Amino acid sequence: MQVPSVTFKTRVRDDSIDGPNPFRWQDRTSEEIFKGRKVVVFALPGAFTPTCSTSHLPRYEELHGEFAAAGIDEVVCLSVNDAFVMFQWGKAQGVEHTTLLPDGSGTFTRMMGMLVDKDNLGFGYRSWRYSMLVEDGKIVQIFKEPDMDDNVDGDPFEVSGADNMLTFIKSRA
Repeated sequence: MQVPSVTFKTRVRDDSIDGPNPFRWQDRTSEEIFKGRKVVVFALPGAFTPTCSTSHLPRYEELHGEFAAAGIDEVVCLSVNDAFVMFQWGKAQGVEHTTLLPDGSGTFTRMMGMLVDKDNLGFGYRSWRYSMLVEDGKIVQIFKEPDMDDNVDGDPFEVSGADNMLTFIKSRA
């Protein structure tokens, strides 16, 4: 299965812009991210949320060197949040290696079949937690948390973590 073809609305630093917010909008397409590359994507319900901030993102960031050594070109954290929220979360988390990719409208997440209603938590529509290995735009492996459904109590985090993905990648070598 191929990853969905979408355009992500991102913000990038541009030192030619004066003032306290030296960033500009830059579109980033699925093709740019995935074509001819090995990419690990992990998707989560939201920036600044407990499991996402204490476990999921930090462990991928911590194991960045091992992913690179295993031939991964980029590790991407995707969330149905806007670019401003993702930037501030990355700053608060001290992220240096993981790409934080905003799926603000949930288009990619919906096309992946991973959009769920988390209105029971006041979130609205968000991504189900999962991770995947993508090679040249093709999904090689996906680790989806169990019991995906709308308004699930709790936040399953069993299979989409960095250690599980790294073990899978190394088993293919």
